[in-house]
Order: sequence, then structure tokens, then C-alpha cells
Amino acid sequence: MAASRPAAPCRILVVEDEPAISDIVSTALRYQGHTVTQAHSGSAGLERGLNEAFDLVVLDVMLPGIDGYEICTRLRAADCFSPVLFLTARDETDDRIKGFVTGGDDYMTKPFSVDELVLRAAAILRRTGNEAPSDALVLENLMLDPSGHEVRRAGELIELSPTEFRLLHYLMVNAGAVVSKAQILVNVWDYDYDGSENVVELYIGYLRRKIDAGHSPLIHTKRGVGYVLRAAD
Repeated sequence: MAASRPAAPCRILVVEDEPAISDIVSTALRYQGHTVTQAHSGSAGLERGLNEAFDLVVLDVMLPGIDGYEICTRLRAADCFSPVLFLTARDETDDRIKGFVTGGDDYMTKPFSVDELVLRAAAILRRTGNEAPSDALVLENLMLDPSGHEVRRAGELIELSPTEFRLLHYLMVNAGAVVSKAQILVNVWDYDYDGSENVVELYIGYLRRKIDAGHSPLIHTKRGVGYVLRAAD
């Protein structure tokens, strides 16, 4: 299965005191390739929001210490304008209005569909200019943008040589499928290349050091067969 094309990887803060909900939401957003930071109290969420840059804040209203409305108010007062998606068990009209008045961008009531939350988050990110290029390829938190000739993992820019970029592009187009050294040579190097297949091993090593360093490995070897780019085990 080829890599998908969701929104560009972004930094998202999830402030939710119920661990199960926080983990479900964070896992769904990470699956879209985003880098997610979790905070489990109002004070921790406020501190993160004030001191770090986020493309979106998913913010529970009922939090211990400082509630979500107060957090949003303080963020806006500090000129922090990261878009906010409120989560709450409150469904009264006055509560929704308060959410928007304090600076929120959207409002979901519990229980909610995780799929809908992911779609609403994507819509907010599109409105705020974080939509991915139409031809971008994404696998977990790895994104390759062919038009901009740019590669990012967990939001961090990775510098690749032209050959490394072509190799990663080929692996991402064929994500989930095992490709042989011969196939890689034909599709990444020139058809008339008459050197050793060892060059593939060499460049796979280069890619691994740049793409997988500090992360769960995405590039895997199928001994005696070839290589496959797939989600970490």
C-alpha cells in the first residue's frame, strides 16, 4: 500500500485529564503523521501552550486546576493564537458560545467520534494554512513533498541528497511492498547503470541514519529479498 496523503505533519497539543481519551485522541492524530504532546492538567497545558509553538491545541474544558476556557483566554492574552478545538461534556448553547467567545475555533461534545475529531482537526489546519501539498506522501510522521523537494519527520526538516530523495520517494510510493535491489536500481538509478548492487545497500544505510535516527525504524530489510518501508512494529 502506497503512503497516504493527509494533512502536513503539524505540532498538536492535547490537553485532557482522562488518560484513556488523551491516548485515543493522540494516537489517532499521530497516525495522521502529526507530532503530539500530551498534558493532563490545566496548569501543565497552559505552561506548554505559553512556552511552545503548536499548530493546534485540542483542549478539554473540564480540567483540574485551570479549566479550558481560562487556558484559552490566557493564551490569547499572551498573543498565542494557536487554533483551539474544545472537547467537553457540556452541550448547552451558552457553553458553546463561551467556547467561541474565549477564542476557540471549534467545539466537540463528549462522547465524540475520533474519526470526526481527526476530520475537524484537519479542517482547522487547512483554514490556518497547514494543508499538505497535493502530491505529498506521508507514512506515520514521515512526509515527503516532491514539489518542494522537502522531507520531514515529526516536523523536523531532513536534508537529503538528490539520490537519497529519489530512493526515499520510490520506497514511499511502494510503502508496504518489498522491493528488490534490482528494482531499486532500475527505478532510482539510470537504466544503463552498470555498477554493483552494493550501491543500494550504501544508500539505504545513508537514509536510515537520516530518516530513522531517534525514531522507530520505518526502513526494514527482508534478508535475501530486498527492502520495505512500513510502519514501525
